[in-house]
Amino acid sequence: MSILDHTRSKRRADTARPCSCPVALPCECSYPALLRARIRAAAQSLRADSLMHNGHVLAASSIVAAGLGAFFWILATHYYSVEAVGRSYAALSAAMFLATLGSLNLGDALVRFVPAAGRHTRHLVLRCYAISTACSAAVAVGFLLLVPVVAPNLGFLHSPVLAVAFVVATAGYAVFVLQDGALTGTRRTGWVLGENAVFAVAKSLLLAACAALAVGTGILVAWAVAMVVAIGLANVVLFRRAVPDHEAAGDADAEPPQRVLRWAGADYLGNLFSFASYSAVPLIVLAQLGPEGSAYYSLAFVIASTLFVATFSMGHSLVVEGARDPKRLAEYARRMLRHTGLLLVGAVLVIEIGARQILAVFGPEYAEHSTAVLRLLALCALPIAVTNVVIQVARVRRSLPWMVGVRMASATMIITLVALLLPSHGLIGVGLAWVISEYTMAVALLFVLRRWLRAMEGAQDHDH
Repeated sequence: MSILDHTRSKRRADTARPCSCPVALPCECSYPALLRARIRAAAQSLRADSLMHNGHVLAASSIVAAGLGAFFWILATHYYSVEAVGRSYAALSAAMFLATLGSLNLGDALVRFVPAAGRHTRHLVLRCYAISTACSAAVAVGFLLLVPVVAPNLGFLHSPVLAVAFVVATAGYAVFVLQDGALTGTRRTGWVLGENAVFAVAKSLLLAACAALAVGTGILVAWAVAMVVAIGLANVVLFRRAVPDHEAAGDADAEPPQRVLRWAGADYLGNLFSFASYSAVPLIVLAQLGPEGSAYYSLAFVIASTLFVATFSMGHSLVVEGARDPKRLAEYARRMLRHTGLLLVGAVLVIEIGARQILAVFGPEYAEHSTAVLRLLALCALPIAVTNVVIQVARVRRSLPWMVGVRMASATMIITLVALLLPSHGLIGVGLAWVISEYTMAVALLFVLRRWLRAMEGAQDHDH
């Protein structure tokens, strides 16, 4: 055998010989395999960690819904006249607003009470559905009676077919909101993301079809039919799989959830205060700076509030896991605060650095006038992470005064400071009002949260 043949033979033998590394791990000779193994291990670990996995899925769901929702309206402006888009947007906004009022915040109540409902889950979900649809339909009927006074431009809804459709759509949207709460409570967050994506894609495809068929009310038809499809799909999954599996895995001796409506009433009131801050500020800006100033502020707020909504959506996972295992609530709260904080730091940095480029997509005037306020509003995402954890912990602990008081104090401070700073500082004053309010609240709430967590950990140590 030649020296060359001997060398080739030795290489083949070395390659075939197993390495001395443990069989469960790839050896250092195979860096790609090691990297793949670590990625798989990280993914499996994340899936096993229900708190973080479900939180990420819920945050992604809110972002996907916002992005695809914006795409729907871009298509609407392409296919339909400005007047048709304006009327349809006003009608759908009214239906969603009325459904939010009529649902009595029972969607969040399902997030809180389904995890520990056990064999009572189906009854709880159906009861919440019945209450919300009835109240939403009643509110919609009342609104239609008042349309000539409060919204004359929506007079076209008084035709019999559209009036009935409006009431049904309002009640249907209440179910659409509640099913997300029920799926979240049963840990089926993947279906929350899925049905929101189905709704968004279906209404865009239906809109194109309606435009091709020259359907005058195509925007409304596409939205309503897509919602029916999403509701049907989600509730098949919910009642054929999610609820039976949840009841089978739960405690057979679990007591029916108590004081659900009382809890929902307090949370509903708290949400109204949050809604007040989101709604009152644009009105103040409009009154002081006119339509242009309102447009510059509104676009900046829409972009920044995506971070706010994603943060609170992720917080629902804390409620679910805390309700399932209250003894670990302190641990879950610390992890949620740390994790959302780290994620938001990266997102906020992206907006701070790229604010002007992001706004330039909508036009040079937005880049010029909205950049500063967008950067200030984006900074609010970090303290909102603290507020989110406090509210979610209060929801699990049924601390009703805190559920209301935190959001009432925040809304009062924001609206007051906007009224004071806007006349002298313009849109920058609005951004400063948000920053001052949110950071002041966060500093105070950190002390509250620290005391709560120590008390919960102390009680747990005492039980052991």
